[in-house]
Amino acid sequence: MRFLWPELLWLLLALPLLAAAYLYALKRRKRAVVVYPNLALARTAVGPAQKLRRHIPPLLCWLALGVALLACARPNATVTLPADTLTLVLAMDVSRSMEAADVTPTRLTAAQQAARHFVDGLPSSVRLGIVSFAASATVVQPPTEDHRDMLDAIDRFELQTGTATGSGLIVALSTLLPAERADLEALLLNDPLSSFGLGATAAPLGKAGPIEAARKREEEKPPAEPGSYRNGAIILLTDGRRTTGPDPMAIARMAAKRGVRVYTVGFGTPQAGGGSATSSSSSGPDGWSYFMQLDETTLRAIAKLTGGEYYQASSAGDLTKVYSNLTTRFSLERRDTEISALLAAVAGLLLLVACILSIKWFRR
Repeated sequence: MRFLWPELLWLLLALPLLAAAYLYALKRRKRAVVVYPNLALARTAVGPAQKLRRHIPPLLCWLALGVALLACARPNATVTLPADTLTLVLAMDVSRSMEAADVTPTRLTAAQQAARHFVDGLPSSVRLGIVSFAASATVVQPPTEDHRDMLDAIDRFELQTGTATGSGLIVALSTLLPAERADLEALLLNDPLSSFGLGATAAPLGKAGPIEAARKREEEKPPAEPGSYRNGAIILLTDGRRTTGPDPMAIARMAAKRGVRVYTVGFGTPQAGGGSATSSSSSGPDGWSYFMQLDETTLRAIAKLTGGEYYQASSAGDLTKVYSNLTTRFSLERRDTEISALLAAVAGLLLLVACILSIKWFRR
């Protein structure tokens, strides 16, 4: 818990002073002499229960004052609340390695099934956009709240050659932040491997003005706190390593600068990649060769840099659990919230109870 006006916490020093003053007043009252004709009658009139009762209303008033003083300091606490409307972008690897059968029936089919479960579990407040990537990246479905459109987009995945993880990430980022799409394209427009499936081409010589302008705006852009963008996030699923396109870490730095979280999912069994740090390849049923080594190092780095998390899924069941975890995360959100009003309400309730007890027990 933190306080927006912490200097007002000094007022809490008045609480022990008030407690001391109360005890002093009680001590002075004991000095008053009251003559009873019968001592037994006095003991009956002022029993242990009655002695305890007389301290409860003052104690409640004292607690109410303490809570009210805390409220004056404007405390902020991290609480779990239902998430506001947000946009997610699912970037799915559709490279040829996704036809591997180490996950039954194939990686792509299992990934599609898990994605359908993910869509079914999304709350109505979440909009989902879908991007597929191989050698280039394509927006399969712009962000929408229509679950039927999401499911149809998942069914439209087609396998292609190559794995441009950076392209998938840049398209997902521009889909999440459409106002910055032009700049995000232009920043890598002069890279011949950076078409991203957005229709961009390498900039001709002497026409680098937009690129330079975008680069200058990027340099001047103040970096946001990682994970501070609360209106959406990116989920990146891949089963291999980058073979073409821009460096995904460079794109991850752009996402981190904008506070966008990227949750990465590595899909496939470790045995398929040989379990080594080097890339291995295999041939599919149609004669295509593809890389199958999962680049967990890069996926972990992307997640850490952007404030997201990395998940490893070696089966359809694992992937479904990952998506269920993400659904819960996006349905409920932990955020810093000022709780001054809550504390003020508690203080008022304590004061009300103290007044009721005082009237009921002592008629005052």
